Amino acid sequence: MTHTGIAVRAADLSLAYADGRAAVSGVSLEIPVGGILGVIGEAGSGKSTLARAVAAQTLPGEREAPHITGGLLEVLGVELRSTSSRHLDALSLRVGYLPQDGGSTLEPHLTVGENVADPIYRRDRRFDRLEAGAAVASLIDAVRLPLSVMNKFPHELSRGQRQRIALARALILEPTLLVADDPTMGVDVLVRGRILTVIADLQRERAFSALVIGHDLRELRTMTEQIAVMHAGLLVGYGQVDEVLRNPLHPYVERLAALQLGAR
Repeated sequence: MTHTGIAVRAADLSLAYADGRAAVSGVSLEIPVGGILGVIGEAGSGKSTLARAVAAQTLPGEREAPHITGGLLEVLGVELRSTSSRHLDALSLRVGYLPQDGGSTLEPHLTVGENVADPIYRRDRRFDRLEAGAAVASLIDAVRLPLSVMNKFPHELSRGQRQRIALARALILEPTLLVADDPTMGVDVLVRGRILTVIADLQRERAFSALVIGHDLRELRTMTEQIAVMHAGLLVGYGQVDEVLRNPLHPYVERLAALQLGAR
């Protein structure tokens, strides 16, 4: 059953990998259409596994996608557990996925412009070149980079610039949902805020829904007040940031709250 107004719905969701490793257990959350949910947690908390499951896809070099072992995961009205691979392929065209260190997943032998355009030609090899070029130029401008980077190769850009190019590639098919897995990880501290601002601005302009994984609550708060806190595969906090921190239900959330107080 499709829940109108809900882009992503997880109900008592459990995820595991093919070798049987459980990664997420009993998670329930929702992302409204046009909303952003920030997910925070320590390394190994299951947040990246959740992101990959919601994105319903993997990229070259990534581990196998997690599979659903319990509960329900509905993305853009599609219930993933009972969906055929053909329908999953169709769904993946509506979901933009920015993996951890997305800049490192750019094809080194393609120019920046070709990297951003690549999803267009994977979908339709005969797509009009001029139209594709205009779409690429528009997005490179939108992620606050000069159009002169289009003819450069990924290795000629900084890590922060490559990350923004990977974001442009994730958005080139005008997805309904963006899944961004820790988009500022490994990026210079001076550039992190710029990357999140770009995502937030594009989300407002294009009205897509978004799931954004992060490791810094102050950074996530610049783009959303709705958070999910994960620890050891469990959801240990969920809702408005201030409410979650004011009434911590788990020691990890207590530590987050103390860190936020200390930062003020």
